Amino acid sequence: MYQIYCRAFQKMMKFASVFLPWRKPELIKGEGCLKKLPELLVDCNITRVLIVTDQGIRSTGLLNDLLLRLSEKKVHYIVFDRTVPNPTIDNIEEALDIYYQHNCKGLIGFGGGSSMDCAKGVAARVARPDKSISQLRGLQKVRRRTPMLIAVPTTAGTGSEATLAAVIVDSETNEKYPINDFQLIPNYAVLDPLLTKNLPASITASTGMDALTHAVEAYIGKSNTEETRKYCKQAVKLIFHNLHQAYQDGSNMRARKNMQIASYYAGIAFTRAYVGNIHAIAHTLGGFYSTPHGLANAVIMPYVLEYYGEKVYKPLAELSDTIGLCNKSDTDKQKAECFIRELRKMNKAMGIPDKISGIKESDIPIMAQRAMKEANPLYPVPMIFSLADFKCIYYFIKE
Repeated sequence: MYQIYCRAFQKMMKFASVFLPWRKPELIKGEGCLKKLPELLVDCNITRVLIVTDQGIRSTGLLNDLLLRLSEKKVHYIVFDRTVPNPTIDNIEEALDIYYQHNCKGLIGFGGGSSMDCAKGVAARVARPDKSISQLRGLQKVRRRTPMLIAVPTTAGTGSEATLAAVIVDSETNEKYPINDFQLIPNYAVLDPLLTKNLPASITASTGMDALTHAVEAYIGKSNTEETRKYCKQAVKLIFHNLHQAYQDGSNMRARKNMQIASYYAGIAFTRAYVGNIHAIAHTLGGFYSTPHGLANAVIMPYVLEYYGEKVYKPLAELSDTIGLCNKSDTDKQKAECFIRELRKMNKAMGIPDKISGIKESDIPIMAQRAMKEANPLYPVPMIFSLADFKCIYYFIKE
């Protein structure tokens, strides 16, 4: 009965999605395109802006040219650089206070997924000052216009620049959960590959595998559309052909540019078609142990795909054909197994481990419960996991 309920809910959501106000951010892309941002703000009459980033990004100097150009255009800015990996409610409230103190009218999320999620959290609170972050959890709880939101990713993986989701951690309970609302889709996404040039190889690897997880989970799910399938295939192809090049040679701008586009495509796909059990598990690891999200997804993905078994043979075979992994004459099962083996090879080639260290056995029951709560009934996964299924995966990935 539980599975029937979940599937009925997912079918209802898929039917309703046809009538929802889907949109994409306006895209600004290409080497050096960040230079266009100050003039864009002026054109939009945004003269006071909060830039949400982290101390690591601030220390690299990536912001310096933008700040200089903002000053030249007489755009008042204030930088909030205290975003933590897996941003917390406290993070958002602190940034929100600064937003109000400086009478800001717009937001720039500058950095990885954490900075963009934190900026989205601030945008949600500005739109709904009557609601706490915990009250905005779930689907369509904002429903009011947010300030102008511009996403400037400095990694190629999270896809947050294209999505309606902000993923937040409650630091008191260690629970990590999403706020999903169309109002949180950024107004503009700035894809400047120069911002990713000096990204550490390990971050390039994990964020790239994060993007691949988005594309794979969106493709194998039951709520995809012709458009999302197209974006998933394009993303998978770009990642398989460019991620290792970007990992080996960070100065390869062609690979960097292609990875940014792949991340964006995957973001568009999963914001419409959803993610799945891989993400539900990864979110708990981020909440409990601050495990980097991309790293968690990369490790978990092969185990979950294997666990799905024949339920994903056909879609994984199609993805395998898209990148030319196997012989055309191979069976769907052979192609799917080949695809999963290739994921493990990619992880190994980029120094990503095949287990997660630090998982406490005593934490597994509550993490499994939270993963199940996130996934069901919302995520249209190939196989609805029970509590026992989730526990199995934690034991598989536990070092």
